[in-house]
Amino acid sequence: MTKTDNPSAAQPAGPLVGLRVLDFSRILAGPTCTQLLGDMGADVIKVERPGLGDDTRAWGPPYVQGPDGPTSESAYYLSANRNKRSVAMDIATPEGQALALNIAKVSDVFIQNFKTGDIDRRGLGYEAVRAMNPDIIYCSISGYGQTGPNKDKPGYDLMAQGYGGVMSLTGDPGGVPTKVGVGIADVMCGMYATVAILAALRHRDQGGGGQHIDLALVDSQIAWLINEGTNHLLSGKLPVRRGNEHPNIVPYGVFPCADGHVIAAVGNDAQFARFTDLLGVPLLAEDPAFATNQARIVNRKALVPQLEALTVKWDKAALSAAMEARKVPVGPIHDVAEVFASDQVAARGMKVSVPHPGAASGAVDLIGNPMNFSATPVAYRRHPPMCGEHTEEVLRELGLWTGA
Repeated sequence: MTKTDNPSAAQPAGPLVGLRVLDFSRILAGPTCTQLLGDMGADVIKVERPGLGDDTRAWGPPYVQGPDGPTSESAYYLSANRNKRSVAMDIATPEGQALALNIAKVSDVFIQNFKTGDIDRRGLGYEAVRAMNPDIIYCSISGYGQTGPNKDKPGYDLMAQGYGGVMSLTGDPGGVPTKVGVGIADVMCGMYATVAILAALRHRDQGGGGQHIDLALVDSQIAWLINEGTNHLLSGKLPVRRGNEHPNIVPYGVFPCADGHVIAAVGNDAQFARFTDLLGVPLLAEDPAFATNQARIVNRKALVPQLEALTVKWDKAALSAAMEARKVPVGPIHDVAEVFASDQVAARGMKVSVPHPGAASGAVDLIGNPMNFSATPVAYRRHPPMCGEHTEEVLRELGLWTGA
């Protein structure tokens, strides 16, 4: 079975059904993590400030269109908050703090991304929560981590991309340092948080008890410098911006056509020989300056312009078809509309429609979860909640409701 947006009693349970996550995170890193946990079946209780909620609710337009115009539910907020229940709670008050601790007492995971020390001052730091629940998996996400000289500085995705080095590698060679087009430092930190939480749960379930997980946006950013980071550590040389080119493979990048561009990813010498033969210059593959990938890396400035002068004579559809026929890796550069209109997205379930009570159409379209389980598929059980939508429901379930 695969992903489903219409779970029923006949559907197998998600792999994390029965897990309760108390979520004090907002913006993107923490919510990315908790949405993944929710997609896999966890009961995620999203705690929000009464009347305000997650900061990203206001990060529009666009907003969900209601019967009377735009609502307060932004597309940004929708992107990382499905499969959660929202509880409005003021943890600046003793009553709110006591309520949070009571929910933590019956939860498996506690996740928060306050500035270092802020949640401790509200009586909800790791030691306070652990005193109530020794088996809790407590995950702290911050800009620079809970230790180090920068621990008290605020952390945002752009700052993490700058501090962690990726901006120095991104953009045109002669241009300015450039961030990735989406909040990738936040998203990757959320991914690392998910992996860490699942590992800690495994440890707990084997009798090891709970623990504190300390994750930093900047650490996560540094970790995914991957080959460029280790290139520097091994050689001592400083990586540079190469635009769309690859530091270790040539030719690998974006090539012009008469009507646009294609991506060519020529990963070995045999592919290069087929590529140059297709372009009508087979002798290039025999030239010692270009015959091997190592030589092509050294001589990329001489090679790439020659190839560009040839690819620009082709229409992109014709060049793509010819390269595919010769088994030379090639791909299109889609705009976002083309992505979601593609047959591949439809086949893989990467666009989903989720019922939403605030939408005039009755539903909102969201990006699907990329994980495909054969036995325990992810399910889109809940729309991204409105602020405080489930306060009474959750507190009644836990026997904590004190309202009328």
